[in-house]
Amino acid sequence: MGILSLAEPALNKPGNKDQTRKLAAEITGLIKVYTDGHVDRFPVISEVPWSCAPEAGTISRDVTINKLTGLWARIYAPRQAAHHAKLPLVIYFHGGGFCLGSPAWKCYHEFLVKLASKANCLIVSVNYRLAPENRLPAAYEDGLSTVEWARRQALGETSSENSWWSTLCDFSRVFLAGDSAGANIAYNVVATLSGRAVKPLSLRGLILIQPFFGGEARLASERSNAERANTALSLAASDTFWQLALPVVGGTAANRNHPWCNPLAKSSQALHELHLPQSLVCISEMDVLRDRNLEFCAAMRRAGKKVDHVIYKGVGHAFQVLQDSPFSNSRAIEMITHVAAFVKK
Repeated sequence: MGILSLAEPALNKPGNKDQTRKLAAEITGLIKVYTDGHVDRFPVISEVPWSCAPEAGTISRDVTINKLTGLWARIYAPRQAAHHAKLPLVIYFHGGGFCLGSPAWKCYHEFLVKLASKANCLIVSVNYRLAPENRLPAAYEDGLSTVEWARRQALGETSSENSWWSTLCDFSRVFLAGDSAGANIAYNVVATLSGRAVKPLSLRGLILIQPFFGGEARLASERSNAERANTALSLAASDTFWQLALPVVGGTAANRNHPWCNPLAKSSQALHELHLPQSLVCISEMDVLRDRNLEFCAAMRRAGKKVDHVIYKGVGHAFQVLQDSPFSNSRAIEMITHVAAFVKK
């Protein structure tokens, strides 16, 4: 796979092929949204079944979490887990601007198979509800439901069909993780849980890969990297994703200084008030979000939070799942190694 570009959006532009509906928003080749609420998503990435095993050392299964909302997850476990001590649990949220993506996407399946093997951990990859049909906070609610579901697994309150992985799990070592919009979900779920008891779960860490944050004021990388050819996310596409995902108030979508988009906005809860676990933030040098991510890390440290960050040179947004070149693959291996070390420490 080459670079999948989250390209320049088209907003009510003339010449769209579908003349029967009025187009409200489009990110070319990825998604079209119409004024009547209809949404077209294009199959830019193939989906694979859970039985697809790129690495023999890992097994996976799909499980239902909530039948009413359609919430499900793909679970990964190292095959040798039964012969070792119990393993940490990573609850993972995929990227896609809140509007695209699935745990079944081949790129995520392959990435998480490798991570489960390298980190020797269990991974629950969450298929949360997508915007614009389900605007925020739907994805956050699905994240919270997944944490509660994991808590019930730890208490043995669910059916035995999940025992194949839950008996291998050390529920005192739980990490929330995600990339892009998924990292935003992981952060906001942890922030919502701040100060709440989730025993017997213990949230040990937060792994944010190119977290999808924003704001009304433009930062330097948002201006300079807006249209780089080697990154998957343009500034215009980023703005459109937020337009489609943020809640609508009085008929208008909230702006990018909404707390769910900008955790450093004046309207957001102060970071020093939140009980957050140690964090790892993975940042891409060529990403439009680079400076937004660096600003977030600096603010976390000023608030007394323990946060490590790594910058991956020469690569753009979502390179670890959307690019396939020797250079990007070597950087992806670096990222998996860093995340694995964070989970193991």
